[in-house]
Amino acid sequence: MILVFCGTPRFAVPTLEKMVEAGHVVPLVATQPDRPRGRGMEVTVSPVKEAVLRLGLPITQPDKIKSNDEFRAQLTAIRPDAIIVVGYGRIIPQWMIDLPRFGNLNLHASLLPKYRGAAPIQWAIANGEPITGVTTMRIDAGLDTGDILLQRELPIESDDTAETLSQKLAAVGAVLMVETLRGLESGQVRPAPQDHAKATLAPILKKEDGRIDFARTANEVFNRLRGFQPWPGAYTTFKSKTLQVHKARPSEPSVRLSLGEIAVEGTRLAAGCGQGTALELVEVQMEGRRRMLAREFINGYRPKTGDHLGQ
Repeated sequence: MILVFCGTPRFAVPTLEKMVEAGHVVPLVATQPDRPRGRGMEVTVSPVKEAVLRLGLPITQPDKIKSNDEFRAQLTAIRPDAIIVVGYGRIIPQWMIDLPRFGNLNLHASLLPKYRGAAPIQWAIANGEPITGVTTMRIDAGLDTGDILLQRELPIESDDTAETLSQKLAAVGAVLMVETLRGLESGQVRPAPQDHAKATLAPILKKEDGRIDFARTANEVFNRLRGFQPWPGAYTTFKSKTLQVHKARPSEPSVRLSLGEIAVEGTRLAAGCGQGTALELVEVQMEGRRRMLAREFINGYRPKTGDHLGQ
């Protein structure tokens, strides 16, 4: 097929690579413009652009696409069979939706209609889901509301974070997209409408989502810590300063702790959570300081049993 690819993040790269590997023609890739990032505000390119340069494909980086006559003329001249959209970061306008014969095909990192929105991987882990997956779907004017093409399930392991699970789903999704294209061409894949009554949302993450609520159980806090990697992570306060929790695990407390109350046992540090549970803090970082193990934190900051986090 003749395909246009629109994508930006690392999650999109395996799909682009698999499409090229499968022999599809990709006369144009659209990705977000280069942007300044990090403390030094150095201009960086998207992971998709890095892949495009390596693969030697034509690229465009429009600031906007809805009313971009030049971009529209480019795509119209190509006459693609399909436009593949993976984490592009732009709302697809109706003129683009209507252009290809097979439509605009999206790879979404959940089992739709569950977890529609910007952060499906993060919220699936944060909510303690045992299984997630990927969906190929035909884009319509709604937010992840289009007809489902194919789906593939994947278990969420107990040590998965949003970063590790994203890599797994990207690899599975890349294969699924190639399978979807093959099925559309042969007529074996038929679009199926979503059951909108079963839809759930995965909204874009906010800084506040990372604040630890010790009223949650230790397992719930642990799931949110895993899900919200690398940002906003999990954080609280200790003696009025921000304490980032990089690694933690649910543990059995030797004494009953109130919410946010600390227990120091040798080199181990635990905090009280909801329903009588406790969370062992394994690796933390005080505001303005480096990451450190619990024993280093205990030696350096002298927390005492009975102190409280989050106050």
